[in-house]
Amino acid sequence: MKILVTYASAGAGHRRAAEALYDLLKERAVGSQVELVDALKRSSAFYRYIYQRGYSLLVNRMIWLWGLLFWMTSQRWAERFFSFLNGLANRFLGRGFDLYLSEIKPDIIVSTHFFPSEAVSRLKTKGFISARLITVVTDLAVHPFWVYPATDTYVVASSFAAGQLSARGISSERVKELGIPVDKRFLLSEDRQRIARDLGISGDAFTVLVVTGSFGIGPIEEIVSCLRGEAQLLVVCAANERLRRRLAERACPGVKVFGYVGNINEMMSVSDLIITKPGGLTVAEILIKGVAPVFISPIPGQETANAEVLSRLGIGETALSPDELKKIVLEYKANPSRMQELKEKMRSISRPQASASICDLILG
Repeated sequence: MKILVTYASAGAGHRRAAEALYDLLKERAVGSQVELVDALKRSSAFYRYIYQRGYSLLVNRMIWLWGLLFWMTSQRWAERFFSFLNGLANRFLGRGFDLYLSEIKPDIIVSTHFFPSEAVSRLKTKGFISARLITVVTDLAVHPFWVYPATDTYVVASSFAAGQLSARGISSERVKELGIPVDKRFLLSEDRQRIARDLGISGDAFTVLVVTGSFGIGPIEEIVSCLRGEAQLLVVCAANERLRRRLAERACPGVKVFGYVGNINEMMSVSDLIITKPGGLTVAEILIKGVAPVFISPIPGQETANAEVLSRLGIGETALSPDELKKIVLEYKANPSRMQELKEKMRSISRPQASASICDLILG
């Protein structure tokens, strides 16, 4: 049996979800051929460039335009038009991925991004492939671009997303509320004191993890300025090397600064609270680790929707300014019982076995 796990490298979350499933399938699908493919790398170089750079440009420099486009493509009156444009671009600029699918003819295709889901659905409809298509939605809500007629099963992470699909006429038999797959490292029970020693910090101090997201954006310097001295800070700057250098040069006591890290799971384990953007994978990881979230600078559309879904469940607050953020953080610090109540609520809705459950679905 051939199993293809595919994603598009526009934002890190889609890749991380695909990798989590691929790693587990390699262990479980004994005797099967399992491949992991970035659909954009099988497309034209031009399409890959505009897809990746265009997304980065919009969310970093023209966030208002991204929000407008997300809103417009979500409207029923414009849905058919934008779906046509999206399919047209995929058909011509993503033709290499179409040819790849037609050549290898997988038995099962698992997609964690709407671009490969559209391509697979289109090829199935035309009879070029007959693979079973499982689409894993990597946010807590569903944008119309995730929905295609030849999708066999949708995997979602919330009852809200399941309701959205139901409203679009998708039968409940085709929707599985299993969660978002995360790396198995987030399932480990870790020793806070050991991690603190490894990081060179106190294991007993109230610790706040500040994560900027894969693009390294957000009012991080202002956050550090308003929280230093109030909490022990771990600041992850990701791709923003200039920000990392500036913060490192300030050498603030009680503030540890990092660039890209490979142990964010450990940093969550040693932290009481996390300040971050509400990306789908980040939300799934936070819920599993039980670290209280405060959200900043959400991308309009998918991230604001994630924050709204969590807010309805009584989880997470979105700070609109550094002063508001400081107030929220200090309220949590002063109320350990409130923090504990929140963490228990988070664990009750977390899906630590999402990857395993999705693999069972794939192989069942």
